[in-house]
Amino acid sequence: MILIFGVVTLSILGILIWFNLSYSPIKSEFVKLINNQLTKVRIQNENFIEEDISKLPFPVQKYFRYCGYIGKPKMSNMKVIFNDVDFVQASKKLKIKYTLYNFVIEPTRYALIDTSILGIPFEGIDSYQNGIGSMKGQISKLITLFDEKGEVMNKACIVTYLAECLLMPYAALQDFITWEDIDETHVKATITYYGTSASGIFEFDDKGAMTSFTTDDREYNDGKGNIQKVQWSAICNNYKDMDGIKYPTVFNAVWHLKTGDLVYFNSNDIKVYYNVIN
Repeated sequence: MILIFGVVTLSILGILIWFNLSYSPIKSEFVKLINNQLTKVRIQNENFIEEDISKLPFPVQKYFRYCGYIGKPKMSNMKVIFNDVDFVQASKKLKIKYTLYNFVIEPTRYALIDTSILGIPFEGIDSYQNGIGSMKGQISKLITLFDEKGEVMNKACIVTYLAECLLMPYAALQDFITWEDIDETHVKATITYYGTSASGIFEFDDKGAMTSFTTDDREYNDGKGNIQKVQWSAICNNYKDMDGIKYPTVFNAVWHLKTGDLVYFNSNDIKVYYNVIN
């Protein structure tokens, strides 16, 4: 009996120590992916000028001017840290930290989800590179809960990159994104890469701030194996000036379900960095 108690105690201690170690396979993989991509980055030595945006639809031009990008350096990549995010996954409400890296010349996106469920670490990676999208999640640093790949993920990841392109607006000038006028506050954008295309509508307010991106090119998984095409939006607001550039400081990701809107990602604490080297 004493032996059994000792084994159980040691096992519990071992688990607690493992949970509290800074090392995790997911984070290690994420760092490796980022470092590998950073070796390919070519830092731009040019600033945005009016000529760069002259062929873009009027609302997008107005956005560049409103946010203060004209005269500022073009960016090769972007790092965004979303702190204290309210996140809903399969009806479970979590607090997460979300770290995002986007790259310009080749549309590439990596994001790390870091949280815990009942004190047990949960981490995930969203990845899009060379036209391949994937989403992997692990609990307790050992057990893979999901590892999704395929055409559906390719499209979901590329349209998410499109939704974020105006936060890293040098991407908006690349050949893989095309723009179509709709009216003074709406523009259609289409991204095409490695044979996959996705589109959505950007909406802007009267000042020029981008307020939302909406697409029909994503599929919703209810966590019970039911998958269906559902309209999806990224909504942002509360722009603030940081180092001469206006950024939205509130971000929501929303599924427009038949039963009502599901806001599954809600953040109002973000930091944006351009041309990062580590």
